[in-house]
Amino acid sequence: MFWGQVTHVSDGDTLWVLPSGEQLPRKLRLQGLDAPEICQAGGTAAREALVQLVGNKDVQVSVKYHDSYGRGLARVRVNSQDVGSLMVQSGHAWSSRWHRSLGPYSKEEAQARAAQKGIFANLSAELPRDFRQRNGSCYQPQPNGSYSLKP
Repeated sequence: MFWGQVTHVSDGDTLWVLPSGEQLPRKLRLQGLDAPEICQAGGTAAREALVQLVGNKDVQVSVKYHDSYGRGLARVRVNSQDVGSLMVQSGHAWSSRWHRSLGPYSKEEAQARAAQKGIFANLSAELPRDFRQRNGSCYQPQPNGSYSLKP
């Protein structure tokens, strides 16, 4: 576990945190949820919601695993509140599903669905994993090795 300051939010479930006493930020993915892709309906709103919650704020981070992209899979708290829970409660992300499990934030998702908050206002909202499978990444590689959003 460590404390740090959020320096950048890429999308609704990816952020960069500069740990206290370190010089380089760490790229983290919020564990337990899946937010819309940035080029998917609700993606920009999810990123903005995460910016409002954690942008330039001190956060508590707990990382147990890393994903295939090298990001730490993190539980993040701001002002003693679970950021993942807040994102799902506000309708900006789904609780991560795994096999038959509805995920760690299934209660929050059910409440957001019932209230038709955020992405759940659209009954045909598409899970990000299905969107990625159909459309691929929202980003395209650039000659200099960076990535930019697809037009």
